[in-house]
Amino acid sequence: MANLRGRFLKGVSLAALFGLGAVSAAQADYFERINTYPVYKTLPAGADPATQTVAEIIYASKDGRTLVFTDSPGEAIVFVNAANPLNLQPMGRTALGGEPTSVAVGAKAAYAGVNTSEDYVNATGHLAVIALDGLGITAKCDAKGQPDSVAISADGKFVAIAIENERDEDLNDGVIPQMPAGHLAIFDLDDNGMPTNCDAVRIVDMTGLAEVAPSDPEPEFVSINSKNQAVVTLQENNHIAIVDLASGKILANFSAGTASAENIPVSKARMSDASGSTENVAREPDAVAWIDDERFVTANEGDYQGGSRGFTIWNASGEVLFDSGNQMEHLGMSHGHYPAKRAAKKGTEPEGVAVGEFGGETLIFVNSERGNFVAVYKDTGAEPEFVQFLPTHVGPEGSLTIPSRDLFAVANEVDEDGVRAHVSLYKFGAKAPAYPSVVSAMDPEKHAPIGWGALSGLAADPQDANTLYAVSDSFYDDARIFTLDISSSPAQITSYVTVQGGKQAKLDLEGISVAKDGGFWLASEGHPDKELQHLLLKVGTDGTVQEEITLPEELVAQAQRFSFEGVAEFEMNGETLVAVAVQREWKDDPKGMVKLAIYNPAKKSWGFVHYPLDAPKSAAGGWVGLSEIVSMGNGEFAILERDNKGGEDAAIKQITTISLDGVTPAAYGEELPVLEKHFAMDVLPAMAAGKGWVLDKPEGLAITAGGRLILVTDNDGVDDAPGETQLIDLGPASRLH
Repeated sequence: MANLRGRFLKGVSLAALFGLGAVSAAQADYFERINTYPVYKTLPAGADPATQTVAEIIYASKDGRTLVFTDSPGEAIVFVNAANPLNLQPMGRTALGGEPTSVAVGAKAAYAGVNTSEDYVNATGHLAVIALDGLGITAKCDAKGQPDSVAISADGKFVAIAIENERDEDLNDGVIPQMPAGHLAIFDLDDNGMPTNCDAVRIVDMTGLAEVAPSDPEPEFVSINSKNQAVVTLQENNHIAIVDLASGKILANFSAGTASAENIPVSKARMSDASGSTENVAREPDAVAWIDDERFVTANEGDYQGGSRGFTIWNASGEVLFDSGNQMEHLGMSHGHYPAKRAAKKGTEPEGVAVGEFGGETLIFVNSERGNFVAVYKDTGAEPEFVQFLPTHVGPEGSLTIPSRDLFAVANEVDEDGVRAHVSLYKFGAKAPAYPSVVSAMDPEKHAPIGWGALSGLAADPQDANTLYAVSDSFYDDARIFTLDISSSPAQITSYVTVQGGKQAKLDLEGISVAKDGGFWLASEGHPDKELQHLLLKVGTDGTVQEEITLPEELVAQAQRFSFEGVAEFEMNGETLVAVAVQREWKDDPKGMVKLAIYNPAKKSWGFVHYPLDAPKSAAGGWVGLSEIVSMGNGEFAILERDNKGGEDAAIKQITTISLDGVTPAAYGEELPVLEKHFAMDVLPAMAAGKGWVLDKPEGLAITAGGRLILVTDNDGVDDAPGETQLIDLGPASRLH
C-alpha cells in the first residue's frame, strides 16, 4: 500500500500537531468520564420518560454533593444527589412558572433567572430564590427584564444577572438595536442568602458603551471574581464590561475585537478539510470566567455577525493576552469531532468556559457546542498548554468545575432525534487519557490535521499487524480511504486517498476489504430514493475506481434503503470470491432474513444466501441488521450484527460466526440456502466501558495480521450524534471460535 498519500506522516505527535508544549504523564493527571446521567430520570414518578428534558446551565452546592441545573422545557430547576458521583439520584424539581435561563447556588439557596416574557418587546423576568432545605421558592424578585446568565459572588453577598432582553431574529433580519435595552441587575444578599433589595433591584445601565449598537447592549454572560467585580459579555455588541458590584460602577469597558483562524474548514462542502481561513472576525464572546482577579477567559461563540471559533484570555484592562486562533478547529478535525455541516458558519462554536484548580494547577475548560467536546488547557500565565480532549454528549452547554471533589461536570442540552439530554461527570486523577482512541496526523500540504469522521468500515493490512484501513460514509461529500497506524495508543490516521473516477460521483462507503491482487474492494450502500446504486467497487491504492459492479437488475427492483454494509474477499475451492453483507431485509426477503451476496470476479457472477437476524430485544423496539463481514479463512466469517438503538436502549451489539463450507450460494430467483449462525461475542460491555452514551453504530470489524480483533464505531459526522469514535481492541480473534 505504498502509494497511499502521506506515509511519511507517521509519528507526528499531538504536541507538534497543535504547536503546544506536551504535558507528560509524570507531571500531570487527567480526567476520566465516570458517569453519563440521563435527565429524563429526574422526571416525577409516573411521568412519560419520553417527555422532553434539558440540562443547560449547571451549578453545585458549596460541598459539591448536590448538582443543580436548568430544564428549560420543563420550566424547572432540577436537583440531583451527587454524594456518590457514580450513582446520581434525583432529589426533586422546583417548578418556576417560566423558563429558567441560568442558575447559581449559594450556601443556603439556589438562585434562578426566570424568563416570563410574553414577547420580545414586553420583556419580563425575575430572580427565583429556592431554599436548599426543602427546595421551595422563598422569594421572587423582579429583575426588570428577561434574564440570561446568573452568578453569585464567592462571599455570598451579591447575585448578578445579565438581563439580555434578547433580539427577535425574525425582525429586520435580527439586526440590532431592538428595544428594550438590557442591563446588569444586582441583588444584595443578607447572611441567610436572602435578597435585601428584592423589591428594588439595583440596575447598572450598560447603554452607550459599545460601538455596534450602543442603545441595545444585550448582556449575555456574567462572572464574578473574589474582589466582587463582575465581567459581563455584551455578545451581539462584541463588547465586554467590568462592573464593581458594591457600587454598581462600570470600572472598564472595551471592544472584544476580532480574531483570525488559518487553515480551517470554511467551505459549504460537507468536508472536514482545511479549505480556507477566516480573517478579522468579530469574537462576539458568549461565556466568560475569571482565571484570577486580573484575568478572564471568553468563549467566542458568535451570534450576530461574528464568532471567531476560539477562546481568548484577557486582562482586566482589556488587553488580549492570548487567542487560540485555529486550535479549537484543529482539535475537532484531528479527533474526528468536526461538525462539517457548520464549516461555513461558526465551525466548532466554542460556547462555554470554566476554570478550576486541580492537582495544584489552574485548568481552563472550553466547550465546543457543535463538536461535542471540551478542550482542557493548563494556565501558565502566558500561552496555555493543551492537556486533554474530553468527549461529551450532544450539545454541551454548561460546564462546572468542582475542585473540592476532583470533579468536572457538563450539561448536555440536546434532547431530540432519539438522543437524550444528559449530565456528564469526569473525575480527575487518571494516569492517562481514556479518550481519544483515534487521532489524525498533520497534513503538511494543508497545514492542518487530516479531517475525518463517520468511519463505517474497517479492514486489516494482511502483512502489517499495525496497519488498518477505514472508509467514511455518505455524510461527507468525498468518499475516502484512511490508513491507521495502531502501533501506539491512540491510533493515528496517517494518510488518506479520495475515491474517484467512477461513473457515480456520490458514494456511501460502508465496507472495505484488501484485495490480494492489490487495491481494495469497497461496498457502497445504495439508496433507491436518491438514485444511488448498490455498488461493489474495485479501486486501486490511489483511490481510482477500476471497476463498478452492480447487482442483477431484477434484484435491484426489490431493493430497500438499507443495503450494502460490509465486504470481505476470501478464498474457497480454489477461487477468489467477494462476500457483501446486506444490512436489512429487502422486499423479496422473508421477515428476519437478510442476504449475503457472493461475487465471483472471474466469472462476473452473483450468488446469494440468507442470514437469520436476531429479533429486536430493546424495550424501545427498533430493528436489527448487519454492519460488517470479515473473513476468518476456510469459508468462515465473523458478522457484526446490531440494533439501531443507543444509550440505555441498546440491546444487540454482537459478533456471530457463519460458515460457507458445504453451502452453495444460489442464483437470484432460486431458493436461497439459510446459513447457521453462532453467537460469538457481545460487544456491548466494551462499548459501554467509556461511561458515555452507548453508541448505536458499531460499523467496522477487522482481524489484524497479528490476530487481534478490532472494532470501530461510526460517529455520524457529529450530526445529531455524540461524535465519539471508539476503536476497540476486543482481544485475540481466537475468542470467536
